Amino acid sequence: MTSSRVNRHQTKELDVQLLREGVVESSHTAHVVVCDARGRTLSVAGNPELATFIRSALKPFQALAVTAAGAMERYNLNDQDLAIMCGSHQGTIEQVRQVFHILWQSDLDSTALRCPTPAGRKSPLEHNCSGKHAGMLAVSHQQNWPIESYLDRNHPVQKLILSRMAELLGMPADEFIMAHDDCGAPTYFMQLRQMATLFAMLSSGDNLEMERIIRAMTSHPSLVGGADAFDTKLMELTDGELVSKSGAEGIQCIGKVGDGLGLAIKVMDGSKRAKYATAIFTLKQMGWILPAVADTLAETYMQIGPFKRLDVVGELPLIY
Repeated sequence: MTSSRVNRHQTKELDVQLLREGVVESSHTAHVVVCDARGRTLSVAGNPELATFIRSALKPFQALAVTAAGAMERYNLNDQDLAIMCGSHQGTIEQVRQVFHILWQSDLDSTALRCPTPAGRKSPLEHNCSGKHAGMLAVSHQQNWPIESYLDRNHPVQKLILSRMAELLGMPADEFIMAHDDCGAPTYFMQLRQMATLFAMLSSGDNLEMERIIRAMTSHPSLVGGADAFDTKLMELTDGELVSKSGAEGIQCIGKVGDGLGLAIKVMDGSKRAKYATAIFTLKQMGWILPAVADTLAETYMQIGPFKRLDVVGELPLIY
């Protein structure tokens, strides 16, 4: 995309302020973009072509390998299994059992997981990415691909994931920049507008595999995050109208289910509190959530103490 288009679409970023009894104490800068399933930028604050790693917001698209390869049917996996594959869970008993169920059904042992064991925990099953890893292992086992090396960038399961993502975005797979996420699995460097486009496609209802992922995530939001997790709360409060997936370092992606619209947020300093405040502000401004839902979310994610609250300053102007 040419630099002239970048300039034409770039507007002022949003400013997320921490107010202590009404006085600004700290601030964060957030870039926001809304796209449709054709990749058109509809609304933006900041630079829609800002490039960064998508981190765990990639998980619903990594799960496409499981639905595409037929591993769901081969191992009799269910929507709860698919939801935990898309999740960044909290390692609760319910969530760990769901990950174990994927491995059990796939005739695999938890020792096959290559995600780390979290500090203070006993098993890699408790890692917040273990569902994603279990899905990759299930596909690898089904296809008779090597198990031990499933995280290598050139492993067939990683090539399958990349090929699906490249197909969706209409790009050659070798143009993507890859790096390993903290869990050891590949993640990808892409523009915010590309992230928003992916979530627009995910929520469009035009693809049966992605529609199943949406149904799994919105029907079982407690497996996608957990108690007090933003993704879980947002999907519960909107009754399946929005699908939400956070990523580390200030990434938040949301799709408007059935409408084929996607939202991507990047907070430049990686602040978790700022991305949630930005999401609430943006969703309310666009009319994707009711004022009552915005108020409920704000009580948890913007009113962060008896003397402190978050405020978002700026606008999200329409491009088209």
